[in-house]
Amino acid sequence: MSAADGPERLADRFEEHRGRLRAVAYRMLGSLPEAEDAVQEAWLRLHRTGADGIDNLGGWLTTVTGRICLDLLRSRAARREEPMSEDPGAFVPDPLLAPLPSGDPEREALHADSVGLALLVVLRTLEPAERLAFVLHDMFAVPFDAIAPVVERTPAATRQLASRARRRVRAATPVADPDLGRQRAALDAFLAASRAGDFEALVAVLHPDVVLRADAGGPLSRLVRGARTVGEQAMLFRQDAVRVQPVLVNGTAGVVARRGGRPLSVLTATVADGRITELYILADPDRLSRLALPAA
Repeated sequence: MSAADGPERLADRFEEHRGRLRAVAYRMLGSLPEAEDAVQEAWLRLHRTGADGIDNLGGWLTTVTGRICLDLLRSRAARREEPMSEDPGAFVPDPLLAPLPSGDPEREALHADSVGLALLVVLRTLEPAERLAFVLHDMFAVPFDAIAPVVERTPAATRQLASRARRRVRAATPVADPDLGRQRAALDAFLAASRAGDFEALVAVLHPDVVLRADAGGPLSRLVRGARTVGEQAMLFRQDAVRVQPVLVNGTAGVVARRGGRPLSVLTATVADGRITELYILADPDRLSRLALPAA
């Protein structure tokens, strides 16, 4: 480590890249605690090696973070149990929550760049090497020559990995209305019908092929398909004395449900043509307790 890159200067240079590294790790892992752990491990590796001989520190840190995430994905099954649901597709990635925008165009543009839960769900279905190639190249413009050594393939083979992942992502990611007002209108209609116990109104706001992912942790998690079946489940979710707070969930309309100030769930939806095509409910108490929830 050179004098110009003493411990304090090295830490400052790392902090310049922390946001990008966290974004890479979150897209790779879908878990906020694991993403933070991956970023911290990237810092430890930089601290051990120093920045001498690294021409592009940002690129180096990005690929190192990618390698750490790849190792975590490959060992995830051994490190923790997968959701004990009938269908593992019920898993909901950790959501990123923020207050609703105040009409500031620049702030709304930042939210528009957020990665949606729908895309994170699709990324989760990719093989680890496919996921890395797609995330680093398509989302962060890392060249294939830099990704290839991480996945232990040639640049040409790495390009094929990303291409295959891209096709799968495009085929599986649902079409979504980007307009926040229309998203909120559909979600508000769903919540109002649920509170009123109006089953037909519930079904009317749901696409016939709607998919519900309700992640309550363990065997309570479930994946449900079809408007009438999802509507029946929504009627079961009705609870007294529950207050809902509109928020942004990964850049889209959502709510935090609380009772007595205690968070019960985070809910968001994918909306297309005025109807809900995907519903995501995270109600796992342990994971909710770790989220940075907006003030009630």
